[in-house]
Amino acid sequence: MSALRKVLVVDDDPVVGTSFNRVLSHEGYIVVTARNGVEALDKLNEGEYDVVYTDIKMPGMDGLELAEKVKARRSWTPVVIITGYGTEANEKRAKAAGVTAFLHKPLSPEMIETSAKEALEAALPETVAVATAAEVAVEATEAAPGSGWKTAAMLVAGPLIGLAYAVLLPFIGLVLLVGVALRAFVKAGGHRRALKFLKNVALFVAAPFLGLAYIVMLPFVGIGAFLWMGLREVAKKEHHS
Repeated sequence: MSALRKVLVVDDDPVVGTSFNRVLSHEGYIVVTARNGVEALDKLNEGEYDVVYTDIKMPGMDGLELAEKVKARRSWTPVVIITGYGTEANEKRAKAAGVTAFLHKPLSPEMIETSAKEALEAALPETVAVATAAEVAVEATEAAPGSGWKTAAMLVAGPLIGLAYAVLLPFIGLVLLVGVALRAFVKAGGHRRALKFLKNVALFVAAPFLGLAYIVMLPFVGIGAFLWMGLREVAKKEHHS
């Protein structure tokens, strides 16, 4: 075996668990035992198992009820019923729950080993189907209509929103400064002081825009200067010729 397999054996008779452990541990299995259905469900909540063996006759929850609960939670996990009380009604109920097989007492080492191999082989197609269904669901989600457009729209809208924010921010600041200026005009009590204050405010507001205009126009000024120098040199050569 390429990997260790975990087997859960549920039986109120400890001899049964000991028998499974003695036979399967030599074949590379990890055997965990439980005395009843409640203890078995607790162990299943704590970890995954490759095969679950359960007796039918147990105190409290019987093996068939346990099998139904296991298959309802983990449909891919094979469940093998161990019983010395095989009846047609029990087998019908077990098959309806999805039980993989029945193992009738008394148990021999060959029966235990063979049943484990057959249960794992029977579970393989269903495990692959579950994994494939999960992959298909992920691919369908990723390829859902509009998901690509949504991502593209976010990529395009992000810079535009940032640009709009950068463009509008100076105007918002300008409105706020005008409001401050108007308040100062009212409080100043004289036109001269108010006009002086407004002049300072205008210079303060204009400075960033002048700097921005300088940055934007500088490349065009440089290109114009190079063109002018080139035309001037061409004119000189034509004059000398």
